[in-house]
Amino acid sequence: MSSAKLFSPINVAGLELTNRIVIAPMCQYSAKDGMMSDWHLIHLGNLALSGAGLLTIEATAVTPEGRITYADVGLYSDECEAAIGRTLESVRRWSDMPISIQLAHAGRKASTEVPWKGGGQISPGQSGGWQTEAPSVTPFLNAYVPPVALDRDGLKRIREAFANAARRAARLQIDAVQVHAAHGYLLHQFLSPLSNQRTDEYGGSLENRMRFPLEVFDAVRAAFTPDQPVTMRVSASDWVKGGWDVNQTVTFALELEKRGCNAIHVSSGGLSSEQQIAVGPSYQVPFARAVKAATGMPVVAVGLITEFEQAEAVISTGDADMIALARAILYDPRWPWHAAAHFGAQVVAPNQYLRCQPRQFRELFRASTGERS
Repeated sequence: MSSAKLFSPINVAGLELTNRIVIAPMCQYSAKDGMMSDWHLIHLGNLALSGAGLLTIEATAVTPEGRITYADVGLYSDECEAAIGRTLESVRRWSDMPISIQLAHAGRKASTEVPWKGGGQISPGQSGGWQTEAPSVTPFLNAYVPPVALDRDGLKRIREAFANAARRAARLQIDAVQVHAAHGYLLHQFLSPLSNQRTDEYGGSLENRMRFPLEVFDAVRAAFTPDQPVTMRVSASDWVKGGWDVNQTVTFALELEKRGCNAIHVSSGGLSSEQQIAVGPSYQVPFARAVKAATGMPVVAVGLITEFEQAEAVISTGDADMIALARAILYDPRWPWHAAAHFGAQVVAPNQYLRCQPRQFRELFRASTGERS
């Protein structure tokens, strides 16, 4: 048996993962009116056969105005829920990999074009565009139409939208929910002093800036299945002087832990066009290390973790409890297979693929149990 920590199981609030490899949420910009398409069946079905421990569905908007683009997935209507249900029914027929979903609202970064068409803002009134909303009227870029500052009714509406999406996720029997408070989207906009210019109880001090994201977490936790995990994704730094930083992130993580957060996924950046990111292998791992040192929650590290030994080092040294793959697993959807072969470990593989394992890795695969009961 392999001694690699990367392939040891972990239990997250009752959800058993066979290894420490998490597939991060990755937007596909391929939905129609918030509804998943055949592309999502192909995409998620492929990743569900990868041998990872957990598959996370992309940033899923809790309101139509919360979509990053007009082609984002949503979970704000019966039609959206049914479309996800059809996709999951097929994926689950052939994979027993646990599935999480990331619930999100893009705030001032909403109403944009899909990346391969430039990704810029689409103004209200134009096809595919709408008025954005945010903590304050400060736009993401000076050339963008300023967002509308959310009033109390708006805050209540969005809290309820997150809760309603969590209830829909529970009906879909999704295994875990991740609340998105990273990458410059709405909840991150409340956290950062660069984007939150409010003068009420939701702005100013750190306690005030954390208030709305914590309220949203509480609403999701109360609405989702009680004995299944609710987690949070954070950006640990804006990479801008005077912005959100790792010390504030640790304080936020401790508050989340008090409220029953079951894990935290630590990323960075995305809030400001002035960010200066020191990009390199494992460049975000120190942020995960700092959060892990301060809390008892399982911590997920992410960011240019591409090599097998690199991933193992993150886990074996205690910097994080799990590693997340995004672009790396799009490039190599069998990354977990290859890592397991490297370490002499095992992964679950579909019965249809068992005969493909090379002669030198005859113990690589464990047969899939197929559809979950």
